[in-house]
Amino acid sequence: MKKILAIDDDRELCELLEAFLEAEGFAVDSAHNGREGLAKALERRYDLLLLDVMLPGMNGFDLLRELRKTKQVPVIMLTARGDEVDRVVGLEMGADDYLPKPFSTRELLARIRAILRRGAPEGGQTEGPEKAIELGDLVLYPGSHEISREGEQVHVTHVEFRLLETLLRSAGNAVSREVLVREALERSYSPWDRSIDVHASNLRKKLGPMPDGGERIKTIRGVGYMYPLPRTRENSNEDAGE
Repeated sequence: MKKILAIDDDRELCELLEAFLEAEGFAVDSAHNGREGLAKALERRYDLLLLDVMLPGMNGFDLLRELRKTKQVPVIMLTARGDEVDRVVGLEMGADDYLPKPFSTRELLARIRAILRRGAPEGGQTEGPEKAIELGDLVLYPGSHEISREGEQVHVTHVEFRLLETLLRSAGNAVSREVLVREALERSYSPWDRSIDVHASNLRKKLGPMPDGGERIKTIRGVGYMYPLPRTRENSNEDAGE
């Protein structure tokens, strides 16, 4: 049974979430202030967190910042409707998704299932081995949800992992925002939703440049993004001779 921690000072909302999500087969804990929520998130094992931005004691942003120092558990941030800045800041700090209040419980359930469907629990075992994707100095392991660059592990969120996996499987080709939203966020594309761009920016920072100094995730204007094929020695010599 998947375990969810809801961190929100609205006790009635937490009670509603507990009743609804438990009826859908989840185990749900609640915390009503930031420090209590952080303590539970660090001490116990959860498959996903629902995190409100406005919390007494410690706000959601500070909580997320502390959490991301040691844990990559998926986080859906709950924001006030219209607060686009809060949403962008949350995504930049490592949230996997956001949902503006008030929200439909069915929409929340869809977001939770989308994140958990393709994300293995922290420290969990996979159902079977799957061939690693290797490209230059980067290796992505679909089964264990791990990424290494030059032999060193790169810590990413579940959404960032799915985004990179999609780009690597089409390396050298542009992938549209519509496809990336569908594959990484598992929801319908909206031209007004720029969350995939924030995730791409975060991923670019975490991966750093290519060994030759080029960008790993290139923006293709009017289309989406591309992970370029690594330059071979032959290509480098041809470029130098031009």
